[in-house]
Amino acid sequence: MQSESLIDLGQSSDKGLKGENQDSYGVLLPDSPVLEQKGIAVVIADGVSGCDAGKLASESCVKSLLADYYCTPDTWTVKTSVQKVLTATNRWMLGMAQQGGPNQKGLATTMSALIVKSSTVHLFHIGDTRIYRVRDQQLELLTEDHRFWVSKEKNYLTRAMGIDLSLEIDYSNFLLEEGDAFLFTTDGVHEFVSDAIMLTQINNNTDNFDRAAREITALAMKNGSDDNVTCQIVRFNQLPQINEQEIYRKLTELPFPPDLNAGMSMDGYRIERELHASNRTQVYLATDEQTGQQVVIKTPSVNYVDDPTFLEMFVQEEWVGRRIDNNHVLKIIEQTRTRRFLYYVTEYIEGQTLRHWISDNPQPSLHEVRGIVRQIARGLRAFHRKEMIHQDLKPENIIIDTQGTVKIIDFGSTKVAGVEEIASPIQRLNLLGTQLYTAPEYLLGQPASYRSDAFSLGVITYEMLTGKLPFGEKYGEKALSKLHYISMLDVDTNTAIPLWVDGALRKILKKKPTNRYEEISEFIHDLSHPNKAFTEAVHTPLIERNPLAFWKGLAIISLLTNMAFLLLK
Repeated sequence: MQSESLIDLGQSSDKGLKGENQDSYGVLLPDSPVLEQKGIAVVIADGVSGCDAGKLASESCVKSLLADYYCTPDTWTVKTSVQKVLTATNRWMLGMAQQGGPNQKGLATTMSALIVKSSTVHLFHIGDTRIYRVRDQQLELLTEDHRFWVSKEKNYLTRAMGIDLSLEIDYSNFLLEEGDAFLFTTDGVHEFVSDAIMLTQINNNTDNFDRAAREITALAMKNGSDDNVTCQIVRFNQLPQINEQEIYRKLTELPFPPDLNAGMSMDGYRIERELHASNRTQVYLATDEQTGQQVVIKTPSVNYVDDPTFLEMFVQEEWVGRRIDNNHVLKIIEQTRTRRFLYYVTEYIEGQTLRHWISDNPQPSLHEVRGIVRQIARGLRAFHRKEMIHQDLKPENIIIDTQGTVKIIDFGSTKVAGVEEIASPIQRLNLLGTQLYTAPEYLLGQPASYRSDAFSLGVITYEMLTGKLPFGEKYGEKALSKLHYISMLDVDTNTAIPLWVDGALRKILKKKPTNRYEEISEFIHDLSHPNKAFTEAVHTPLIERNPLAFWKGLAIISLLTNMAFLLLK
């Protein structure tokens, strides 16, 4: 993608009648791949004149957004990234104000910004700077001034950065159309030049937006503006996307590995044996011939050599793993040697899957289960902090090593919020994971969330404690409305399970996501500490708790009644 052809830009700023220009503005158009991953940033800020350090405030706001936004994880959404940057900047401003002298009135600024990522515009706004959109030669105001008017002559700002620890940011998003232009102004401009005149200047200078911006600021000063004047115009000539040929070229830069057998060497790794094979991938135990370290090599199946969707998913598995550094998540080993084939390398974990552990421990103690669940939860939180959802949590995708450390593996179904924002010509599959461990919202075609992973964790916890599944073996095969949670207290098990533990499982396994725990940490707490809400038994009819037992009992009672009636005869 030729980034320089994406936009046309015009800018003009003047101190006007003020002794200092406290306005700041800027645009950052990064190169690929940052352009695709994070987008284009455009911002304008106006230091609050009632503050001693308005210039420092506006400059800090613009610089932090244009720099720090691009340092946030590329797994985060634009909204999360910008809000965290602005929140940190706001706290810094408040901290600087507290360190100032007795006459220091602090740092405060208004701010309006756009992040254009893929084909979506993300708008952020605080205060009375403005953003307009020019489309089809019409001007539309996209922001709302945060001002309270006491009278026609008197008003004050109700929102700005640096005035309150609680920062409220207006946010909206919409699709970008090719040719859309955006006009950014400070109040020294738009309070003295009408929308109609600003639009005329833009339409009359479509070949030179610098000239249009200068004309607009000059008109503001001519019309009596007593403030700094700043105008910035950005037009998007094309959507910032890459084409399918470019994506496919990158995916196929490396050929598929040949068939690997014990004793063969590939890129400095000696193959020891095959660990697992499916129609999609092969997994091998190997030794790094340089360091002697045992590792695992995962290769794609030749069945998918011409499938760009599969190739993108395979490449993303390594991409996801490299962005998580947690003791309870499988580690991807960074390649230091030239890679001649498509594969990736992970640490080798000597141990067993949780599936095998469940088979070997049919009656585990509650203490053992808590320890395993606590570690799984730590791994899941590592995903969630990066705005990623694992989506395929099950006993087969969890390994316990010989030291008892639990690790989550297999990132093939992981949903990455930041990647989902990037439009792609390659179809993305919305993998549903494994049915018996899948949250109801997947089966209903509804959006997934962190609570979807929490549901899967609840199923695994229930299975470890009882050897059974909370909704039976036919979960998902019929209408979800007909499926009911089977209390652990009604399951034939020798493990003594407290009522409040069953209550915690019942809550995390609610069919409606909003009825589950808001945070997984709350579930972990309730597994070890009796929750008063669960300590008192709530009477549930037997027909709801265990329909089979109800009808069996009813049949026995009916049989005994008939026998007694016959004997009396």
